[in-house]
Amino acid sequence: MANPTTTHQKPGFGDKAEDMMGKAKETASTAYDKAKDVASGAADKARDVASQAGKQAENYTQAAGKGMESLAGTIRENMPREGVLGAATSRVAGGLEATGHYLEHEGLSGMANDMTNMIRNNPIPALLFGVGLGFLLARVTSSRS
Repeated sequence: MANPTTTHQKPGFGDKAEDMMGKAKETASTAYDKAKDVASGAADKARDVASQAGKQAENYTQAAGKGMESLAGTIRENMPREGVLGAATSRVAGGLEATGHYLEHEGLSGMANDMTNMIRNNPIPALLFGVGLGFLLARVTSSRS
């Protein structure tokens, strides 16, 4: 008696189908592994690029701080030291010097930490400032018909 499941199939067709299914599964598995490796590599590369961008931003911030300190020194050397103008230039130079020192030593991460602490300590004024700033930005960027 013939097997009812194989009466409609050619001899050896089941073996070939199983081989093809096995090869398809193997190919799919290999493709999945390769895609996973590529995605992992891309994620690693993105992390590296982001890290480098962060380091560059910190370097630029420190360079800006040094530049501000240098500008403060130039102002102190070349501007009058006495009278009303001397007092004003001294204050400007002092402000530039302090800001430059802050930027040079704290960088962006220090600024972010200080901003976070300020918002935590003063939530209502920070919220009002944000609303006011949003209102002003909306007014400036809205089109006037």
